[in-house]
Amino acid sequence: MSSTDFSSQNGAGGPPYANVSVKEQHALNPGPSQNPVALQPPGPGYMAHQTPYNPMQAKGPMPPGPGLYNSGPYQPVPPVSSNQALPGQPMLKRPPMGPQHSMTPPQSASPNPGSRIPPAHATPPPVSANNYQHAPAWQYGGTPPMGAPPPMAMPPLRPAGNHMTSSPSLATPQASSAEYRATPPVFHNAMQPLCPPTSLQGYTQQGSAPLLMNPMAAPHSYQPGMRAPYGGPPPSVRPTPPTTGPPMGNATPPLGPKTDGHMPTPGNGAQVPNSFDHLEMGPKMAGPLPPQQPSPPTRHMGLSYPSLPPGYQNTSAPPNAATMQHPVQPSTQPYSHPQPYQQPSAGPAQLSPSLSGLSLQSQTPEALRVVNLLQERNLLPLGPVTPPTPCLPQDLQKINCHPEVFRSTLTSIPQTQSLLNKAKLPLGLLLHPFKDLSQLPVVTSSTIVRCRSCRTYINPFVTFLDQRRWKCNLCYRVNDVPEEFMYNPVSRSYGEPHKRPEVQNATLEFIAPSEYMLRPPQPAVYLIVLDVSHNAVETGYLDVVCQSLLENINALPGDSRTKIGFITFDSTIHFYNLQEGLSQPQMLIVSDIEDIFLPTPDSLLVNLNECKELVQDLLRSLPQMFGKTMETQCALGPALQAAFKLLSATGGRVSVFQTQLPSLGVGALKSREDPNQRASAKDIQHLSPATDFYKKLALDCSGQQVAVDLFLLSSQYCDLASLGCISRYSAGSVYYYPSYHQQHNPAGVECFQKDLKRYLTRKIGFEAVMRIRCSKGLSIHTFHGNFFVRSTDLLSLPNVNPDAGFAVQMSIEENLVDMQSVSFQAALLYTSSKGERRIRVHTMCLPVVNSLSDIFAGADVQAITCLLASMAVDRSVTASLSDARDAMTNASIDSLTSFRTSVLTIQQPGLLAPACLRLFPLYILALLKQKAFRTGTSTRLDDRVYAMCQLKYQPLAYVMLMIHPALYRVDDLTDEGALNVSERTIPQPRVQQLSVEKLSRDGAFLMDAGSVIYLWIGRNCNPNFLTQVLGLPNYAAVPLNMNMLPELDTAESQRTRAFVGWLREQRPFFPILHVIRDESPLKASFLQNMIEDRTESALSYYEFLLHIQQQVSK
Repeated sequence: MSSTDFSSQNGAGGPPYANVSVKEQHALNPGPSQNPVALQPPGPGYMAHQTPYNPMQAKGPMPPGPGLYNSGPYQPVPPVSSNQALPGQPMLKRPPMGPQHSMTPPQSASPNPGSRIPPAHATPPPVSANNYQHAPAWQYGGTPPMGAPPPMAMPPLRPAGNHMTSSPSLATPQASSAEYRATPPVFHNAMQPLCPPTSLQGYTQQGSAPLLMNPMAAPHSYQPGMRAPYGGPPPSVRPTPPTTGPPMGNATPPLGPKTDGHMPTPGNGAQVPNSFDHLEMGPKMAGPLPPQQPSPPTRHMGLSYPSLPPGYQNTSAPPNAATMQHPVQPSTQPYSHPQPYQQPSAGPAQLSPSLSGLSLQSQTPEALRVVNLLQERNLLPLGPVTPPTPCLPQDLQKINCHPEVFRSTLTSIPQTQSLLNKAKLPLGLLLHPFKDLSQLPVVTSSTIVRCRSCRTYINPFVTFLDQRRWKCNLCYRVNDVPEEFMYNPVSRSYGEPHKRPEVQNATLEFIAPSEYMLRPPQPAVYLIVLDVSHNAVETGYLDVVCQSLLENINALPGDSRTKIGFITFDSTIHFYNLQEGLSQPQMLIVSDIEDIFLPTPDSLLVNLNECKELVQDLLRSLPQMFGKTMETQCALGPALQAAFKLLSATGGRVSVFQTQLPSLGVGALKSREDPNQRASAKDIQHLSPATDFYKKLALDCSGQQVAVDLFLLSSQYCDLASLGCISRYSAGSVYYYPSYHQQHNPAGVECFQKDLKRYLTRKIGFEAVMRIRCSKGLSIHTFHGNFFVRSTDLLSLPNVNPDAGFAVQMSIEENLVDMQSVSFQAALLYTSSKGERRIRVHTMCLPVVNSLSDIFAGADVQAITCLLASMAVDRSVTASLSDARDAMTNASIDSLTSFRTSVLTIQQPGLLAPACLRLFPLYILALLKQKAFRTGTSTRLDDRVYAMCQLKYQPLAYVMLMIHPALYRVDDLTDEGALNVSERTIPQPRVQQLSVEKLSRDGAFLMDAGSVIYLWIGRNCNPNFLTQVLGLPNYAAVPLNMNMLPELDTAESQRTRAFVGWLREQRPFFPILHVIRDESPLKASFLQNMIEDRTESALSYYEFLLHIQQQVSK
């Protein structure tokens, strides 16, 4: 896929952070070099880049773009991301590297390249037809579309920056957003799994036989002219000087090494001159590093002690662990240190002595059961789709990161890039790092133990060589155990470092010591920016915002230092002096919007506790203050500039409420939408920003720890493609409420009220950075989400919230032949609203396999779908919507082709898929019909762009409902199989296929589409349901606009409301409920979600399968 990113990766330059110590600035590199992003040349075992399979390659050279993000003298790195710094934006300076290379687009194997998605036919297309050509596709590994220079090949970095690892998840997701615990919980009880360990889907868990290549899975060689294989790393070329091209998306491959040895220079208004690269690295242990090379990985990756001293050998094993009495033969791998004495099971902190017996070849697991998609219609499971369980020993699997926090598209990692290419499946990670967790171990320690080489935090998957030495599971360096780490605060015992909470929990949080900060942690600072033009006041949103703030002002996260301020704007900018001692708020108007300034800088942001009465007075008077305004102009750009000036000294959160297209001052926009083209089958225009003003301002904000959240409440076109940049690149959020009006759209008002309450009261992290590390041999080359990338692997997050998701694409740079497992670790360093500097760490471990069948058996179809959706958003923006649609279709075709040719032993007729990928074509078809990518259906441009934002920003659980809604029959709910949640009985009806043939006129059906819930009432619906649940006498009495279920004292009503309430509780936003009947205006929206049915412009599911079969059988 394109390595450009629509709403995720935010470039490689920018002003430096303000909260990092000088000591940290030197902590990143183990050697004397002070280059914060230095790269090492390829070392032993370096694997040449494989030619990446490219299902999202552009069909031809893209014409030069309008110059929105044209590289200029300010951007000396390849313009691989729209989240990189723009002309005029201060950034980390990197001199141009290497000569410019020309790039020839790969040619299609077909003499007449075209879409592999056929147009809709009155009858299914004949399988023998030869009119669908093999279209150029996107690559998972990294050649960007034409119009963008190719990213440089990323050789292995120094251990600190090279191996970016993802974070594992906690076993139990948190239901509440409560603040952090003041004291650490009981650690050994903190990681109870959500469900008992399963049978691992047929995986064999023990044995010492070496991994066997599937004799049927012969390597599949591509014939000349065919597309290159999937998943490769970026091509091995030197970085090219900046070139002109179309606007870039937000995904960035790794950047080149700096050739100067100097620290980055601060940008405009930087408070403290320091480097982003060192913010999360933390201090290293005192003393120079010994001249020791990281030891190679050994076959035995367990908790082992070479020669245990008396008294330690007899230590009892940890709970739930096997005894330590049976030695295992030491590894025969070359190793520069004493051969370890291996203990088979010394607790959940160790890996199995050998993972070589975990091959799937001993028996066929359920995941590889062959399914003929053309014959089996009922493919949906009875309940939610569960992620595959990695093939790990049970004690490790129980402690592995929970998939709701951290998951991989492939739970079995291929040994080589060429093997990944043959599988034609994308390799990537999905992360929900700040998720609300009910059980989060918190560690307070003066010493945070980390690898001295790569800076990995000690975790459950490291290896203890003895009680004084541990080996890093990412770079394999042997480290000393600090004296303080020998004491276990839980058991109050000494000499058992492997029982410490850091080595017992894959997700935990540290209270960071002073070495992780330079200035004191910033206070919680909130700035509210309100549109008060005539259009805004007429919608009535001002009353809702002010009332919600009044109700929740005491629930805002913070402490005694919390600050708050207000700005309103129309054609002028209005500030509010809330200084203590005033009898009432004082409005200060700045009419010179061309040169904005702060009239009284010291009294516009005030301490909330000290000035609460003035703040409440202002909130009560604001709606009336502008109630009769006739000012129609809107100067959003100058208002945002004022907000930046006000918060740049401290950092904080800006909440902007906007209701129309900005019309005055910098950032003014003009309508680009042609309503007549909404349903055009041609490519959609104007998905990229019209101006770079909002992106440049967002980068300035990011440099000063300011995030901007945008609430867009409008019935008219507002150019969300342009306005959304202010949130995308500053790590903010976008909330969109189309057709918002207090009287005409009461359901929208309720949704806004509930979302706003959650927004104001949820936990928040300030001045955050996140780094992802991974085992040696793996590399991360593309990021997705809302943030800005400060260096190759450091994400700048001025604010981080519990509802934000991220994704990364990965490649295999070195063969993993000597490894039985690989690990990923994500570390999020942030300041809590209480002023504590904290580090949340997630670690995940996955096995390494060497057969295609094992790779397919571990494929996570939902994670693959979500990663492809993010990649397709990028492709839509950087190339075209039709290219993105072609590429998604190619993804399903190519993976099933690989399975058919390389895994199946007996060729059979039909469209064959492994059970684990049986839903893949259905999910791809759902994406093609999703609002972000659909054609032939009237879709407002802002609606389409917002859907794309959601696909990039939302965590997997919420994205999947937006892609493939869940349909339930609810007129016959019973307590059979119900859940008991908080003394409530929650019915669990079966999920139905999304087809009108599943609807019945005598029933009622509930469709959960993520952000909206539809309750469809059949014309002949059971009268008992109408009276007992809806409180209506008959079908004709169902109103056209019904958005609420009445609270009736009937069993049927209680069951239905309990089920709807339970669905709503599972997401942080509030989905509107629409009760619809045949005459309802929303019936068309309901039917558009029937993915399996044919429409005028899209194939039915069966026709789509026939098309895929035709391509697979070629």
